[in-house]
Amino acid sequence: MAGNGLVSIESRFGVSETIDRLVDAVTRAGLRVFARIDHAAGALEIGAALRPTELLIFGHPKGGTPLMQDRQLTGIDLPIKALAWQDEQGKVWLSYNDAHRLAERHGLGQASRDAVAAIAAGMQKVVAAAAGVDQS
Repeated sequence: MAGNGLVSIESRFGVSETIDRLVDAVTRAGLRVFARIDHAAGALEIGAALRPTELLIFGHPKGGTPLMQDRQLTGIDLPIKALAWQDEQGKVWLSYNDAHRLAERHGLGQASRDAVAAIAAGMQKVVAAAAGVDQS
């Protein structure tokens, strides 16, 4: 993880398949998918090139509400987002905000501790499933 609060793991799959797998993983986990944004398709609309890049926005009120009850401004970073993207060498990555860094950013306290831990653990699980990473 870089010092910018992002977690990135390499995916064994292409960008679209990685996001398809993430949709499946988050849905099976009981989360809601709010939006899927294909940034490369958007770039094409303006005649620009962009390597494959897709964003998935997902979550559940049970996870985010305690954070916003603690510090309402946390809602600027919710729902959760994950970005699948292809780098210059053709590798595909799945990146997301580290929940603990979000807690630091917003000054979340003890009231949010359990929710932050659950979000962090849940993200590790669904991202690993989407990227085809063995967690054993």
